[in-house]
Amino acid sequence: MGRAGRALLIALLVGGCLALGFFLPSGEVERGSIEATGKPNIVFILTDDLDLASVSKIPALDEYMADQGVTFDNAFVTESLCCPSRASILTGQYPHNHLVRTNTPPLGGFETFRDLGRERSTVATWLDGTGYETALFGKYLNGYDKRKRVYVPPGWDEWYGTVGEEALNQNGRVVEYPASTYLDDALSGLAQDFVRRQEDEDAPFFLYLSVHAPHVPAEPDRRHRNLFKGLQAPRTPSFDEADLSDKPDWVRAPRLDYEKRKHIDEVYRNRLRTMTAVGEMVGGLLRTLEDTGQLDDTYIIFTSDNGYHMGQHRLELGKESAYEEDIRIPLMVRGPGVPAGVERDEMVLNNDFAPTFAALAGLPPPADVDGRSFAPLLDARKQNDPTSWRTAFEISHWAAKPEGESLYEAVTPVPAYQAVRTQRYLYVEYETKEHELYDLRKDRFELRNLADSADPKLISKLASRLDALRDCSGEDCRTAENVQP
Repeated sequence: MGRAGRALLIALLVGGCLALGFFLPSGEVERGSIEATGKPNIVFILTDDLDLASVSKIPALDEYMADQGVTFDNAFVTESLCCPSRASILTGQYPHNHLVRTNTPPLGGFETFRDLGRERSTVATWLDGTGYETALFGKYLNGYDKRKRVYVPPGWDEWYGTVGEEALNQNGRVVEYPASTYLDDALSGLAQDFVRRQEDEDAPFFLYLSVHAPHVPAEPDRRHRNLFKGLQAPRTPSFDEADLSDKPDWVRAPRLDYEKRKHIDEVYRNRLRTMTAVGEMVGGLLRTLEDTGQLDDTYIIFTSDNGYHMGQHRLELGKESAYEEDIRIPLMVRGPGVPAGVERDEMVLNNDFAPTFAALAGLPPPADVDGRSFAPLLDARKQNDPTSWRTAFEISHWAAKPEGESLYEAVTPVPAYQAVRTQRYLYVEYETKEHELYDLRKDRFELRNLADSADPKLISKLASRLDALRDCSGEDCRTAENVQP
């Protein structure tokens, strides 16, 4: 770490708060109404657009998380787009139920989430209502910073929400940071201060830390700018795929030329550089938890709001597709009773975070929650019954489509679709009437679309599973997901 980086972290951690404009609470924040002593703390670390493959390039994540806990090798999102995924994380619902379908109104964004009343029932309100001290640091929902810069949603005792690139809403007051401040470092310092202040409190806490990394433009702090020189984005068989003749029209693009490859590689390196700071952040939080005697009572969950593609199938940079690079996310958990260095292969979703946090806190989730708790999968003493876990889930994407206009969104060329991902297959139905089908056991890079050549009985079965999922709610979703192949 460079001198400037060390100076910034020292300022964050030992009280140089006023110099950077920190505004910390001046007194005890009102607690929940029900005694919660003896329940675990929960730290949820959410990255932005982190693809699964990049995690292996950040050794700190192995050291601090994977080697000390459980890694879920099959963790997915049910819509590969920031705001719908974050709404699922907060509510435990599929996007077709919480109805936040895109990043902007009228189909999505913060305003839609709020106007639909979704903020009245989130994991924050559930935990806060039972005595947890709840705090959010970083990104909330897309569009929040443009409309309600000083608004604090219900359920949060402390709030440090990102508003713009250099400011935070700190408990109802917008604090502008100097341009030289690396904002994810500031969030790290604020989160560690929160942990310290909980040391002598009776109530447990829920800390939601949502960083910017590695979202584009992925501008690393100066201390990391020389890392990963010369490293290329992974050249998997699907990178700049040679033959797209079997793919839907929206995928078919010219081969990636030298300049596009160069740009993808540079973005890839910068994404890893920003993630190096996140690795340091995780280490700092763990040390603070240990120093304050709280580590043994705290679950730490590390994940992303969605994946990200970088050149696969000739798609340059982005998300929103149903391809594996976009829907797969990293998921690592450590904490009380969690075995170290274990990998699990159950399919876990972003829908599952809210009910899992509720279960860890000893709460039953509301009946309208679609996801399920994966807390039983964290207990080394319990053996999960594979027939009781999901074998499929729905993936969806809604394109902004004003009446009479194209299906395609302004930002990406991905048309609307609904899909079902089973343990073996991905089956996609596009609103353009095109289809994709991949046998992932034989074709994990999704090079051969079988939609026109597969046994019609197979396609019929997959279409039926999708039909059972596309409008499901609550327990019906879990029942539909659990059908044994």
